[in-house]
Amino acid sequence: MSPPAIPAAAELVLPAPAKLNLMLHILGRRADGYHELQTLFQFLDFGDELGFAVRADGAIRLHSDIPGVAHDSNLIVRAARALQQQAGCALGADIWLNKRLPLGGGIGGGSSDAATTLLGLNRLWQLRWDEDRLASLGLSLGADVPVFVRGRAAFAEGVGEKLTPVTLSEPWFLVAIPQVLVSTVEVFSDPELTRDTPPIKVRSLLEGGSRNDCQPVVEKRYPEVRNALILLNKYVSAKLTGTGACVFGSFPNRVDADKVARQLPATLPSFVAQGRNISMLHRELEVLAKK
Repeated sequence: MSPPAIPAAAELVLPAPAKLNLMLHILGRRADGYHELQTLFQFLDFGDELGFAVRADGAIRLHSDIPGVAHDSNLIVRAARALQQQAGCALGADIWLNKRLPLGGGIGGGSSDAATTLLGLNRLWQLRWDEDRLASLGLSLGADVPVFVRGRAAFAEGVGEKLTPVTLSEPWFLVAIPQVLVSTVEVFSDPELTRDTPPIKVRSLLEGGSRNDCQPVVEKRYPEVRNALILLNKYVSAKLTGTGACVFGSFPNRVDADKVARQLPATLPSFVAQGRNISMLHRELEVLAKK
């Protein structure tokens, strides 16, 4: 069943793209409990879609329910209210969401939705905040939000907030979605998680050879993910993205990716999308800026 269309009442409709972590190394645990990591982000031409309309009464209303997520806890609502408060803005917003990205999939659904909300309302409310300011606010909502705010493929360090833009090849990816919700908190608190990977330079990373330090823990805890990796590895070198649950393989063209997708069982949903160094959100904002 396809997601509901954004209603005509929306004054602005923007994408919230998925991302892949092409690698993820855990360097150590910090005193505050967070982990020092290194990861490589690339966007996909596939994602959620959000619609926005201005409200004069200052209320923030998300009209799309997500099962198990209370309205006021949703990152979209939290992002809108944080921007409203920090900017001292009296305007509100009606917001609609077409949810295509799975919860707990490791492809950035919630973080991407939050970033699109910040950028969309910045435009709709005519706040004229710059990217740095929006990214800083985004970091208070989640470590992955700034990469979506900036919209460029990046090598990330720290807790994921120190970003170095990179230019990568843009292959086609097949992303499989095991039907399980992976807990990031559980993965990062697992005593068996590798936490002593030596740091690497971005140059050596781009030369190839990398892994996801979370993958062994996720495979052990979630047999659905392990089975998806075993299945996909029959056709292509498969990896986990983020802390999962989604797994992916890369292909030189869409035809090859679609061919493998057709061989996956119906119990393992999947999608095919091209990797992109500039997110489709930022490409759309550039088009709007020229109008």
